[in-house]
Amino acid sequence: MKNREEIKQIAIQVIEDEKKAVENLGNYIDDAFVEAVESLFSTTGRVVVTGIGKSANIATKIVSTFNSTGTPALFLHAADAIHGDLGMVRPDDVVICISKSGNTPEIKVLVPLIKNFGNRLIAIVGNTDSYLAHEADIVLNTTVEHEACPNNLAPTSSTTAQLVMGDALAVALIECRNFTARDFARFHPGGALGKQLYLHVADLYVQNERPCVPPEASIPDTILEMTSKRLGCTVVEENGQIRGIVTDGDLRRMMQTFHEPKHASDIMNPNPKRILDTEYAVTALQLMRANSITQLIVVDADGRYLGIIHIHDILREGII
Repeated sequence: MKNREEIKQIAIQVIEDEKKAVENLGNYIDDAFVEAVESLFSTTGRVVVTGIGKSANIATKIVSTFNSTGTPALFLHAADAIHGDLGMVRPDDVVICISKSGNTPEIKVLVPLIKNFGNRLIAIVGNTDSYLAHEADIVLNTTVEHEACPNNLAPTSSTTAQLVMGDALAVALIECRNFTARDFARFHPGGALGKQLYLHVADLYVQNERPCVPPEASIPDTILEMTSKRLGCTVVEENGQIRGIVTDGDLRRMMQTFHEPKHASDIMNPNPKRILDTEYAVTALQLMRANSITQLIVVDADGRYLGIIHIHDILREGII
């Protein structure tokens, strides 16, 4: 067993080896990469990504990235392809084949079949003198000097290089498609990330009651309204216009003074923070944090009081 310092050094060396492999990829970005992006962008079909072994694992991740960023893609295992799954490939599909050696038996069987179908073939390959490289229409070089494995056997630096090349293709396509955050939200409706991109203030404030008192409301009546609506505040409204807000903090400050206010207007904040109902919920959260408050008055485009959004409404949705 290695000692603690030796284990740390092993990890550092792996990181250095893989970092070097990624840095070298920059030297391989040429016109072939541009041609690959153009082919993927212009295809009317899907992107079929195939490979075997560890390259197959990388292929599944690249497929996920493509699908989530507007490029329809599917994974085809090279071994399964030659036993019937090749039927999923359509005439207009572009095929990406990932392999370090480019000479595995399954690849040698699969490539001629794809070529016979007439599909455009892009190779992400670590050996530019391989069978795959010679047969592909476009070759993306992912050669590495050596694996991070001490025996130079386990796919480590080579699979990292494949993954980064796939990410480079995906990001280039994002830019070419002008793929926006709103587009991204359509494919990520679940989880905190999706909610940040599609959940609006209007989706949340409607779940709450609408606390409201007139400026002349007594302090006991004001407290009763705040307590019954359970939002820690009440808006002070007159003739359809927002005059201010009374919060728990205003009540605490009132108790620390020696004068005895009579009405809500005596203790309200006349300049409360507001947010449009059309804004994203995450924007409301950012505004609350920036001002160290826990609720916002929700208004429409004309400034009319609609309701209250509370920080708990947002946190309950998993937006942090």
